[in-house]
Amino acid sequence: MCDRERGWSEVPLVKSWQLIAGAAVAGLALSVAAVAAAGPWDSGQRKAERDRAASWGLTGGADHGGGPGSGLLPQAAPSAPGVLGAIGPGVAQGQAAVPAASGKLAAALKPLLADPALGTVRTVSVVDTATGQVLYESGARDAMTPASTVKIVTAAAALSALGPEHRIRTTVVPGAAPGQIVLVGGGDPSLTAKKKSPAGSGGSLVALAADTAQALKAAGTDTVTLGYDDSLYTGPARHPIGVNPNIALVTALTADEGRPDDSTSGPVDRTDDPSKDAARAFRTLLTERGIKVTGEPARAKAAAGTGAAAQPLATTLSTPVAGLVERMLTNSDNDIAEALARQTALASGQPASFEGAEKAVAAKLAALGVDTAGSRFADGSGLNRADKVSAGLLTGLLAKAADPQRPELRPVLTGLPVAGFTGTLRGRNAGTSPAAGLLRAKTGTLTGVNSLSGTVVDSSGRLLAFAFLTANAPGPEGAEKALDKLAAAVATTS
Repeated sequence: MCDRERGWSEVPLVKSWQLIAGAAVAGLALSVAAVAAAGPWDSGQRKAERDRAASWGLTGGADHGGGPGSGLLPQAAPSAPGVLGAIGPGVAQGQAAVPAASGKLAAALKPLLADPALGTVRTVSVVDTATGQVLYESGARDAMTPASTVKIVTAAAALSALGPEHRIRTTVVPGAAPGQIVLVGGGDPSLTAKKKSPAGSGGSLVALAADTAQALKAAGTDTVTLGYDDSLYTGPARHPIGVNPNIALVTALTADEGRPDDSTSGPVDRTDDPSKDAARAFRTLLTERGIKVTGEPARAKAAAGTGAAAQPLATTLSTPVAGLVERMLTNSDNDIAEALARQTALASGQPASFEGAEKAVAAKLAALGVDTAGSRFADGSGLNRADKVSAGLLTGLLAKAADPQRPELRPVLTGLPVAGFTGTLRGRNAGTSPAAGLLRAKTGTLTGVNSLSGTVVDSSGRLLAFAFLTANAPGPEGAEKALDKLAAAVATTS
C-alpha cells in the first residue's frame, strides 16, 4: 500500500511514536547518543549532531505526491524524528507540566545551593531550550565574574561574525626587498610547525613550506631572505593577567600556541617571541626542502603593487571556525579563545585588540537579541576578572545555540565537554553519576570563582540549559563537587 492510500489512519501512529520515543530509550540511548556526539570533530560539527540536525528537516527522501500525470506536486514527507523528540522544534511535550516540574526543580536545587562550599554569592538560571520557559532562577541577571564560562560568549560571537565554515589564512608573499619572501600571520590558533600535530587538523607550516619551495623553484629561485608579518593584531600582545603558563602572547603569527613541547592544552611555559619562533621554524622547513634562507628572519612587509606582486606564493588554512570553537570549549583553550575574539573584531571592522574584541563581542551578542546589561567582555578567555556575565545571559546564548533556526551556532553545544567522558569534564560527574554522558558543560575556575554552564537532557527528554555562577568559595575542590551535584540534580529532576 502506498503512502497516499494509507491516508489519515497513519497519523495517530506517527504521533504516538513521537510521544513515546524519548521515554522508551531515555536511559541507555540518551547516554550513548550524548557520548557519540562527543566524537571526532568533523569540519566543526560532530557527525552525530549533524545527523540529528538533519532529522529536523521538513522533507524526507521519498516522493509522497501524486503519481505521473496526477498534476499534484510532491508533498513534504515527515522525516524520521530524532530519538529525543522533545529537543526538536515545535515541542509541546512538558509545557503543561512546567509548573510542577519547576516546583520539583526548586525543591531539589535550594538545599544544594545552601552548601557553604559554593561561597558567599551564587546565581542560577535553568531554562527549557525548546520553549524558553524559565524553570528556576536566582539572581539570574546579576553580573558575575564568569571565569572560563565566558568562552560560551566568545564562541557565539565568533560563529555569528564569521560563520562556522570560515578558515583563517596564513600566507607567504613576495617581500618588498629583492629576493625576499614574507610569512604573513592571519591569526590562526591551529597553526602548527609539526608534521602531524597532536592537536588535530589546522594550518600547517610544513605544508606551507613545501608549497612555497615548489613555487620558488618553479620561478628559478633557490635562495631567499625571510621576513615575517604579524601586524594584523594591534594593542598589547600580553594578556592583562601577565606572564602566565595558561596563555601565550596573543599575536597574529604563532605556531603550536607557543608551546615548547608536545602538549596541546593545559598550563606550560610559553615562548617569549612566538612570531619570530614561528618564522624560524618556517626557515628550517624551507631549508629541508632545498631553499637556502640567508640571515635571521626579521619583521617585514609584503611587496606593494598589484598582479603577481600581490599574489601569495602559498597559503595554508586553519581548521574551520566551528572546529576551533569546539576545541576551545572542550579543552578550555585560552589561546584559541583570544584568537577567536580578535577574529570577531576583524570581521566587525574593529581593531584586533583586547578593546576592539570587547566592542565587537558585545555588538554581536546584542544583534543576537541577548540582554547584555551589566556585562563586560574584557577578554575572550575568562582569565580577566574584569569580565562580567550573568547566568541568564549564558542560558540565553545556549538556548539560541539550540534553536534549529540558528544552525551556525550549533558548535557552541557540540563543543561542550561531556560529563565523565571528554575535556575538562572527563573526571566530573563520571562513573555512576546520573549525569554521566547526559551533561555537557563549560567549567570556569579562578581563585574564589567557580562556575558551570551548559546543557543537560532531563529525565523527561527535554534539553535544558543551565548556568551556576559563584564567588568567594573557600576552595575549588569543594565548589566543583557542589556544582556537579547541582548539575546532576537538573539532569534527574523533571
